[in-house]
Amino acid sequence: MNVEVISALIALIGTIIGSFGGIIISSKLSNYRIEQLEKKVEKHNNLVERVYRLEQRDAVFDEELKVANHRIADLEDKMR
Repeated sequence: MNVEVISALIALIGTIIGSFGGIIISSKLSNYRIEQLEKKVEKHNNLVERVYRLEQRDAVFDEELKVANHRIADLEDKMR
């Protein structure tokens, strides 16, 4: 075989190995970043759920307060 052909084949093999190595490393980095984003999204979703539950509880307390105020007003009317 000719020296130029052998060196071209070696260069081709090196290029292929380098390309696939870069693709694999890039893929691993992308997967890592996606996992980190998923963790952040999960934390955010938990926070949103907690805030929603707090708002529901606050609405219940507001309603209970209105009922208590009406009862007090009724009792004050009866005492007059």
